[in-house]
Amino acid sequence: MDTTWFRRFTAPGDGPRLVCFPHAGGSATAYLPLARTLPADLDVVSVQYPGRQDRYRETPFTSIGALVEAVAGHLAEELEKDPSRPYALFGHSMGSLVAFETARLLAARELPAPQRLFLSGRGAPGPRTSEHYQFFDDADVLAEVRRLGGTDQSMLDNAEVMEMVLPGLRADYRALGGYRWREGEPLTAPVTVLVGDSDPMVGVEEAVTWREHTRGDFALKVFSGGHFYLADHLGEIAATISEGLLAKTAAAR
Repeated sequence: MDTTWFRRFTAPGDGPRLVCFPHAGGSATAYLPLARTLPADLDVVSVQYPGRQDRYRETPFTSIGALVEAVAGHLAEELEKDPSRPYALFGHSMGSLVAFETARLLAARELPAPQRLFLSGRGAPGPRTSEHYQFFDDADVLAEVRRLGGTDQSMLDNAEVMEMVLPGLRADYRALGGYRWREGEPLTAPVTVLVGDSDPMVGVEEAVTWREHTRGDFALKVFSGGHFYLADHLGEIAATISEGLLAKTAAAR
C-alpha cells in the first residue's frame, strides 16, 4: 500500500483489511496497540494524516471534505488493485466522521463497499448537529484536549513537543468547525458503534443516532470509561471487530 498515507505495524494477514482513522490531533501510531491485539488474519493499516510525525513538514488539512477526498482517492487505488478483498473502516472521534464520509464518497464512486464500519467516540452528523470549534483558539484547543484526556498531560506542558503537535491539532479542530452535513442516501454497509459510558463528548443516546445512516445491521457496544476508553479495553474491542468482520467472512466462503 501507499506508505505515505497508510501504515502497518504488524505483518499483513490474508484476511479482511481494516483501515483505521485517527482522532483529532492523532497519528497512525494511535492504533499500534490495537493492531497488535487484533487477530493475525487481519491486515490492519492506519491512516497517517499530513502534518504529524514523519509528515509534520506537510501542511495539514483544514477541511474534512478535502481530507476525505485525499484519503478516499488513495484508498480507491488500493481497492481497485484487489476489488474482491473485503475491508472495513474503523474511526475514533474525528476519525469516525472521516471514515463515514470516506465510505459515502466511495459509494458515490460505485466502488466496493466496506464490509462494516466501526465508529467510535462520536455521535452521527445531521442537519441538527453543529460544531463550535470554529471559534477555538490554541488555548481552547489545548483545554479541550485536557478535558477529554487520553494524552500524557506532561506532553501538553512541553513546549518543544507542542510546537510539533499543535499545527495538526489546530488544523483538525478548524476542519471540524467548518464541517457541514450534506444530505445523502444511507450506507448499505452495517455499522457497529462503540462508546465509553462516561465520555464527556458523546452520550450513549447520541451514539445511537448512527443507526439512521445505514440500511444494514446496526450494533452498539458500550464500554466503561471516557472518551479514550479504548486503551483499557483492547481485548474487548478486538473481539468486537473479529465478531463483526471475520465471522461474516468465514460464512461467505
